[in-house]
Amino acid sequence: MMSAMPTLVRAVMDEHDCLLAFLAEQRVALRRAGHGLTDEQARATLSASGLCLAGLVKHVAKVEWNWIGTLTGDTRHTDDQDGGFDLADGETLADLLERYRAVAERTESVVIGMGDLGQSVPISYLNPLMPPGLVRSSRWVLCHVIEETARHAGHADIVRESLDGATAFELVASSGAPFFT
Repeated sequence: MMSAMPTLVRAVMDEHDCLLAFLAEQRVALRRAGHGLTDEQARATLSASGLCLAGLVKHVAKVEWNWIGTLTGDTRHTDDQDGGFDLADGETLADLLERYRAVAERTESVVIGMGDLGQSVPISYLNPLMPPGLVRSSRWVLCHVIEETARHAGHADIVRESLDGATAFELVASSGAPFFT
């Protein structure tokens, strides 16, 4: 396995654009890990953790939705004990990727419409382990979403390579994506 990144984030215009560009790159990496897989392969669990590609996509979409809700004041969120990794009967990779695409559109719309990324937002409601009254900046929330997405994109690379040996570089080439934009 190569340790270098197979792609490079596009040039950016400002801080909002920068955060969205880095998030978009991590989303692409996660989606790319599922390139060419069947639903059966996307559901396959090959490690003790029980992670599968489809479950990773479902989880990251849920997490992004919930965190971006902090920026809009939408405190409705699911509180799945499994973290949202478990798949329901009939859920397909294509359906989960479409849901993730819709979440990404919402995020981009929210971020583009934001002014001050230093604005404080309450985050305690997201997790009962957080102290009451905990706040972070909008900037911090976006960086956290990038961090979470990148972590799971890395998991997806490992799951994919365990499935069929395909590496990120090979998937970039086979999906027709440019290495550098």
